[in-house]
Amino acid sequence: MLYQIYETQRSLMEPFSDFAQMTAKLYANPLSPLGQLPVSQRVAAAYDLMHRLGKDYEKPEFGIRSVEINNQQVTIFERVEIDKPFCELRRFKRYADDIETLELVKQHPVVLIVAPLSGHYATLLRDTVRTMLKDHKVYITDWKNARLVPQSEGDFHLDDYVHYVEEFIRHIQHKYGNCHVMSVCQPTVPVLAAVSLMATRGETTPLSMTMMGGPIDARKSPTDVNMLAAQRSYEWFENNVIYRVPSNFAGAGRRVYPGFLQHTGFIAMNPDRHVSSHYDYFQDLIKGDNESAEAHRQFYDEYNAVLDMDAHYYLETINTVFQEFKLVNGTWDVCNPNGQLERVRPQDITTTALLTVEGELDDISGCGQTRAAHDLCTGIASHEQRHFEVKGAGHYGIFSGRRWRELVYPVIKAFILENDPSQRNAPASAPTPAEIEATLNAAAPVVVPHPADPAAKKTGNRPKATTQRASNPAQ
Repeated sequence: MLYQIYETQRSLMEPFSDFAQMTAKLYANPLSPLGQLPVSQRVAAAYDLMHRLGKDYEKPEFGIRSVEINNQQVTIFERVEIDKPFCELRRFKRYADDIETLELVKQHPVVLIVAPLSGHYATLLRDTVRTMLKDHKVYITDWKNARLVPQSEGDFHLDDYVHYVEEFIRHIQHKYGNCHVMSVCQPTVPVLAAVSLMATRGETTPLSMTMMGGPIDARKSPTDVNMLAAQRSYEWFENNVIYRVPSNFAGAGRRVYPGFLQHTGFIAMNPDRHVSSHYDYFQDLIKGDNESAEAHRQFYDEYNAVLDMDAHYYLETINTVFQEFKLVNGTWDVCNPNGQLERVRPQDITTTALLTVEGELDDISGCGQTRAAHDLCTGIASHEQRHFEVKGAGHYGIFSGRRWRELVYPVIKAFILENDPSQRNAPASAPTPAEIEATLNAAAPVVVPHPADPAAKKTGNRPKATTQRASNPAQ
């Protein structure tokens, strides 16, 4: 019922939002008689703000037309290589006319970016993709809005998420031999499960895994998000946040966790910050600061665009990740396409290097939650494990913005190059091993003794020790 009420309210607000947009343009146009009034700028700003508060935000596009590589502008073309009921595997194909640049691009490592399915679209990682495209062949999981998926396509479970990741990895491996996987926030858990299952079966696993700001062990430094999931029962979530899609959408009747509820939760976490941001936007419009106003629009065009999640996937994630902690407790069984249960065993991963990245001020996935992956992946050699904490960065700062580009990306780039065999024959312009090593010194190697280690037997638990070759420049 709540979903229908929301949709009715949105439909009623739409013409008023359009009217506010039109009126704002009339008062802002210097050629209009209304634009000559003394208070025209203030009135235009007020109507513009009303329009943005009342409009419906649709899925944005990535909009990455080109990137600069080797001092050349390289054209970017998006194409969908695999179209699944709930997700598209999207590739950002790069085209160059310059022969030297083309040869350099061919040598770049292949990276699958697994975007979060937690309320926002994959376009939230636009800055991540744009930066990665300079030195990598990039694929991304572009999740679909569940309210647009007909019920005839069936339900979507957390196990299906794991299967999608496995299928995408195999697809890229078939084309290139192997790849690197990078997961941001929520997908760190299903990605680790997918690679673990592939390792247990004896399949070829990715060359490296980069896990950023994810709830591998949500018990460590619990945030408000973690506490809410832990304090409420599975039945509470099912009875209070799950609704059926209204009849005016393709997925009519599907049980979902609506995006507007998720968005309300986002706003409720920092209401003062959002009120202040909109007031600043109003002031920028009055002052004629178009650059600041446009930055506000771009941010909230992305932030306010949300999607629905299938109820089965959402509830199973709450239970598996935030309530029973099945991954870290070693009790997670994934049902394969043949209907057989397979135990998730991260300790079986031996040929995939691991890098974890956390933000010091992350209020969604607290410090230590992502780093916990090292405690689970005991089969990976210690020299192939690294952890990087980004000082002064919040959740979004580790994959978007200045800190991402200047601090995090160089570490990820160097880590991928260090673990990519194709770089042995790379052009001379590629970083040297010494340059790669110097960059990786920013991340601390993680030493995780094997359970058979005498020290581990003595204490009955896996001891955790960290050594650091050089101080973190971000500190």
